[in-house]
Amino acid sequence: MDLHELLLRRHSIRRYTDKPIDPEDVKTILEAGLLAPSSKNARSWQFVVVEDRDTLIRLSECKPAYATSIKDAMLAVVVTSAPAESEAYIEDASVAAIFMHLQAEALGIGSCWVQVRGRLSADGEPSEDVVRDILAIPHEMTVECIMTFGYSAETRKPVDPAKLKWEKVHLGSWRNQE
Repeated sequence: MDLHELLLRRHSIRRYTDKPIDPEDVKTILEAGLLAPSSKNARSWQFVVVEDRDTLIRLSECKPAYATSIKDAMLAVVVTSAPAESEAYIEDASVAAIFMHLQAEALGIGSCWVQVRGRLSADGEPSEDVVRDILAIPHEMTVECIMTFGYSAETRKPVDPAKLKWEKVHLGSWRNQE
């Protein structure tokens, strides 16, 4: 499958089966994150790999919406980054996360980005602090997101290229959309 076909197939998957992920596939997904480009090659990100069910359940409570899929995933990768190492730490972490997301899709494994930075828990505590406390992440690291992984328990059709929003593309300069 080529990259374009992979992009058309890719979806955020939030429901997973209980089938375990082969350790070699986990390694390949993590390698994809480590291969991600970063500003000035700073590689300001670090990853925390979580497979323990109790920890996944605790992480799923880091915010009230859109984090519940963490508890059912076979694997979660918490993507952190160091602001002191790169002015583009958010972008660096984001690229690494999406590389893992695309690699998982290429392996037939579903995944989903769960935003953490800038979100709040149900009791108003920053979601980053909740995750940091659960996993003993140092305070100099930001927690960008949690990537969940597992075999999909939902069926999704590839994106229809005819439905792409080409009106969001501006050629040469910004143009009036009327």
